[in-house]
Amino acid sequence: MEEINKNLISRPPIIVVMGHIDHGKTTLLDRIRKSNVAAGEAGGITQHIGAYEVLHHSASSGQIQKITFLDTPGHEAFTKMRSRGAKIADIAILVVAADDGVKPQTKEALAIIKENKMLFLIVVNKIDKAGVDIEKVKSEFTKEEVYLEGRGGSVPACEISAKTGTGVSELLETILLMAELEDFKGDPTRFAEGVIIESHLDKKRGNTSTLLIREGTLKKGEYVVAGGSLTKVRILENFLGEGIDSAGLSTPAVVVGFDELPQVGTEFRAFFSQKEAAEEVRKFKEASRSSASSVGGPQTQGVFQRDVEEWTKVVLGIVIKSDVQGSGEAIRHEIEKVKSEKIEIKYLRTEAGDVSLDDVKLASSAKNTMIVAFKAGVSQDARDLAERIGVPIASFQIIYEIAQFVKEKMLAILPVEMQKTILGKAKILKIFKGEKNSQVVGGKVIEGAIKKNTKYNILRRENKIGGGKIDNLQSGRTNVGEVEAPNEFGAMCESTLALVLGDVIESYLEEEVKGKL
Repeated sequence: MEEINKNLISRPPIIVVMGHIDHGKTTLLDRIRKSNVAAGEAGGITQHIGAYEVLHHSASSGQIQKITFLDTPGHEAFTKMRSRGAKIADIAILVVAADDGVKPQTKEALAIIKENKMLFLIVVNKIDKAGVDIEKVKSEFTKEEVYLEGRGGSVPACEISAKTGTGVSELLETILLMAELEDFKGDPTRFAEGVIIESHLDKKRGNTSTLLIREGTLKKGEYVVAGGSLTKVRILENFLGEGIDSAGLSTPAVVVGFDELPQVGTEFRAFFSQKEAAEEVRKFKEASRSSASSVGGPQTQGVFQRDVEEWTKVVLGIVIKSDVQGSGEAIRHEIEKVKSEKIEIKYLRTEAGDVSLDDVKLASSAKNTMIVAFKAGVSQDARDLAERIGVPIASFQIIYEIAQFVKEKMLAILPVEMQKTILGKAKILKIFKGEKNSQVVGGKVIEGAIKKNTKYNILRRENKIGGGKIDNLQSGRTNVGEVEAPNEFGAMCESTLALVLGDVIESYLEEEVKGKL
């Protein structure tokens, strides 16, 4: 019989807003934030951390209740989180514009919701616009096998105007009712667990991440591990940027000081001691190395080659804002002239108008992004946020200059490549002694030269079966840096595989070189 956890308590629901571009996701989030975060506090939000908390006075319960909203523009970050197997939000709001209906990104968001078996509701926005047919929009969901309340189904549907605020209070009431029926619970006595929902390098403070706490309580002085990243919680802030001593269930919290920048979507765990945390990092890195070595081996190389290419491909995200829509298409045409197989260019948005706060938020949802403004202005709010979170905005008056700028950006983000230079080969003639990971051997250089402190491949019957490193090299009884053909030598060799008589070691130099397009 399963033991009942007596420490479980109800926790606030975590909400993600999804839908097609320009259907009002950001406007809705802004409306909720401005209306339901206390006025003074709402004005105090100085940084985009990817989530915030609101308070709503529930008409049904008569109580003030908390709701956590994820702010993930374009739901790209949410998609990343889901693909890593992490459960993030409890309820999804799928926004559809009353004047536009179900569109491709609506269907894409719906597919994510269904695949993740999420609780969700439909929000028909822009009902204040003249001539809209709300019933027609609702009918479109039947074709997507979504059956709304009042139409033979159980999926709630709310009608709102994010612009005027009409229906927003009722929407929050519906969310709280859904949460009450599901009765989301957590154990506040446990060490915190959850997901990294935002991550960036703060030039003044270092690696900074927003943690969404799904379980337990995070306290200052504890240690947090996210994948291969580790930090002691010295700086802990709430969504307003205020210092706090602890953060509880369903709470977004900012932690500063990770030794490596955690990736968005990575699950984290808190630990009491540094020793426990360091052991968790060690296990993670060991598992990662084992996984990497299994991919590309003799049995799996062909099967996984395409996946490896996808994992290693660099993506450059671009938001294009221009004076007129036609200019945007011309800019994309120019950028295509400098494209490379090594970098995938992803156009996050191409539209006319000035660079807005929403453009910067969209660009911040992925790494390696930039905003191109062609004969377009930049709002002060957008400029301030871009500077704070490190999203570059480049303004141009001449289209052909954009392609050169993008090319320079592509070169800058190309990963360093390892260049290998074969120095020579030697045949193993004697095995003097061996330990767990090292051997003393004697051999003869048969081609080129071998050098101290260089790596080597082990060739057995002309097949590469392993590798190692030459730690020490002697000619006669003298320590030397290099032995050329056809001389004999003695060497201390580190090795992943025991060397045997007749093996050939292929000595090589490895150096980092900047990648080329």
